[in-house]
Amino acid sequence: MTSAMIKLDRIRKALAHQEGDRVPAGEFFWTGFMKRARAKWGADFDPYRHFDLDYVVVNPNVDPRLRPFEVLQQSGDDILVKTGFGATIRRSGDKPMPHYESFSVTVPEQMADFGFDDPADPRRFFEGGDDQINCVGDTLARNIPSWEERLKPYQGEFPVFGSVCEPYEYLWRVIGTENALFWMASDPEALQAFVDRIGSFMLELARAQIRAGQGRLSGMYIWGDVAYGHGMLFGAPRWRALFKPYVKALIDLFHTHELLVIYHGCGNAKEILDDMVEIHLDAYNPLEAKAGMNVVELKKQFAGRLAFVGNIDMRVLESNDPVAIRREILYKLQAARGGGWIFQSDHSVSSDVAPESYALAIQTLREHGNYPLKV
Repeated sequence: MTSAMIKLDRIRKALAHQEGDRVPAGEFFWTGFMKRARAKWGADFDPYRHFDLDYVVVNPNVDPRLRPFEVLQQSGDDILVKTGFGATIRRSGDKPMPHYESFSVTVPEQMADFGFDDPADPRRFFEGGDDQINCVGDTLARNIPSWEERLKPYQGEFPVFGSVCEPYEYLWRVIGTENALFWMASDPEALQAFVDRIGSFMLELARAQIRAGQGRLSGMYIWGDVAYGHGMLFGAPRWRALFKPYVKALIDLFHTHELLVIYHGCGNAKEILDDMVEIHLDAYNPLEAKAGMNVVELKKQFAGRLAFVGNIDMRVLESNDPVAIRREILYKLQAARGGGWIFQSDHSVSSDVAPESYALAIQTLREHGNYPLKV
C-alpha cells in the first residue's frame, strides 16, 4: 500500500467510528508559525511531512469573479485590496486577521445583479493568481500557484481534500455579515433568491472540482462559519430553511463520488449537530474550545453518529507550557476510543505557538495515540 492509502484507511476507519492502527492527525498552519518552524528546521520545512500528518486540504479559486486583486492603497505593510468577491479588505502589518472595510453589494436590490463567472472555468483549477479564500488570511499572498500545482506534490503520499463553501460562508463575503443578518429579516425573498444562486454556483463548482481532481481527491471540506462563541449567528430554524438544503446537496454529491466530507464551522454550533447527523455528514471541525465545545463530552452524545475533527485548545498550545500541552492531548484522546475523532487544533496553529510546542503535542499523540489506547 502507498503512504496515501495507509493514511486514507486510517481516516476512513476513524470517520466510520472504528479503531485503526492509530489516531489520525490533520492541521492548518498560520504563516507566522511556518516562519518560526522554517527558521528552526530549514527553508524546506513542510509540516505535513515533518509531523507525518494524515491529510492535506487544497482550496481552488472559488471567487465569484476571476480577477487579480486591485490594490487601492499601499503604505509599507498596510495594504488595501479589492477581491473577486467585490470586498475591500485591509491587511495591516502583523495583525492576525484582515479587516473587511466594505462590500460591493450594499442594498438588497443589488443581490439580483451580482454576477458570477463560470463555476467550471478551468482557471479555477489550472491557473495561479489571486483569490480571496487562499490569499487573504493572517498575511496577504499574491499570485499563488494553481490548485493543480499545489495538489500534485502530495499526490500518492497524502489523502488530499478539496473544498467548497456552504452558501452562508459565501454570502457574507459578498454582502457583509451585518447585511446578511439584517436582510434575512427585512428582505427574506431577495436574500433567499441570492442564496439559491450561490448554492447552485457552489454545486457546479464542486462538480467541476471533482472532474479536475481526476480521482485524486479523497474528501471535501465544506467551509461554513454559522456560529460564534455563544451559539448560532442566527436562529437554527433559519439555517435549516436557507442553508441546510444546499449543505445536504453538497454532501450527497460528494458521497456519490465516495468522498469523505468534513464541515468546518467555527464557534458553538451545537444546535445544528443533530441536523448534520440527519444529512449524513461524516465529521465536524474545528470544535473551538473557547466557544465551549468539548469533544470528549460531544463524543458521548454523538458516538457512532457523527465523527469529530479538532478541539485541541489553541490557548493551551499558545501557552507553550509542556505540562499543560501534554495534559490537553491526553484528555482529548479519550474522544478517540472506538474511533470517531481526528487529532487537530480547534482552529489552526497560530503564530504564537512555538514549533517545539506543536512538536510536543504530536510526540504525545504518537506515544499515546496507538490503538488499543492506553490513556
